[in-house]
Amino acid sequence: QVQLVESGGGLVQAGGSLRLSCAASGRTFSSSDTGWFRQAPGKEREFVGARAWSGNIIDYTDSVKGRFTISRDSAKNTVYLQMNSLKPEDTAVYYCVAAPFSVPYTSWKTATSWAYWGQGTQVTVSS
Repeated sequence: QVQLVESGGGLVQAGGSLRLSCAASGRTFSSSDTGWFRQAPGKEREFVGARAWSGNIIDYTDSVKGRFTISRDSAKNTVYLQMNSLKPEDTAVYYCVAAPFSVPYTSWKTATSWAYWGQGTQVTVSS
């Protein structure tokens, strides 16, 4: 059983920064592919980014490239999403995801590819 708990969401002004944390129990992130999705009101889930367990492949959706960064702290068994230069369109509930196996890169953007999901944390960016 793997449980993911997100934290760090909140209200921030456009242009500001926010760092989301995702703490895992039951499995170490060092052996898991991990990623982030987000869902805005009335919108479909959107892939934000993901990192292969080995760290050799990291990818982000085009809208966040250059602004968001996924990182890991193995000692704390925590994954982070650093969000800089935030825009109002980044407003959404953000979900941490993980998989007990290596998810094919071409499937990263498919929500059902990820077995474990956090409860979500709200990020609101004001203009």
